[in-house]
Amino acid sequence: MPKIALVDDDRNILTSVSIALESEGYMVSTYTDGASGLEGLTSDAPDLAILDIKMPRMDGMELLRRLRQKTDLPVIFLTSKDEEIDELFGLKMGADDFIKKPFSQRLLVERVKAILRRYQARDTAAPAPSAVTATKSIIDRGALVMDDERHTCTWKGKHVVLTVTEFLILQALAMRPGVVKSRNALMDAAYDDQVYVDDRTIDSHVKRLRKKFKIVDNEFDMIETLYGVGYRFKEQ
Repeated sequence: MPKIALVDDDRNILTSVSIALESEGYMVSTYTDGASGLEGLTSDAPDLAILDIKMPRMDGMELLRRLRQKTDLPVIFLTSKDEEIDELFGLKMGADDFIKKPFSQRLLVERVKAILRRYQARDTAAPAPSAVTATKSIIDRGALVMDDERHTCTWKGKHVVLTVTEFLILQALAMRPGVVKSRNALMDAAYDDQVYVDDRTIDSHVKRLRKKFKIVDNEFDMIETLYGVGYRFKEQ
């Protein structure tokens, strides 16, 4: 039974989200601020953490920073903020997803399920039996190198930190340079069938991808938008 840690200073959210998750069979531990959350997550490690950003004693960003010094457990941020810089900073530090308040309980539960499935699949992946097989997990597109088994991505030799969803979207594009991928195709690549996301979600992920690559290379322009059609990775 997967364990979920929920850290939020809003007791209504703690109660409602706990009920929704427990009805799906998850064990839920709740904390009302970042400091108690850090102590609890350290002493009783969960399978996934859901963190509010704005909290007393220690905010969600600082909590994530400290967690990332010790663990790579998946993290979903809950936020009522609209500032894009917060999302970019959180994603750069290693958050897997953002859900803005107010949010659908069903959406949150399905995002939790999807992220846990991806992490479980990554952790249980069997090692490649030979060097020939191992190369199949690596996408090499000149300056871009992606290693699926290690979940690493580099651009011109510089590491780019991607969430699971961003990695899957970029992987889908980079596997066939020059081929246009519709938003629906990218949804299928990045999300399970049970999870509904709209076009704007995919657009937001692509926007974050571009910004992350521009941090290491301001000239990055390999992800092209074909308006009304979708996206493609440039042929080199």
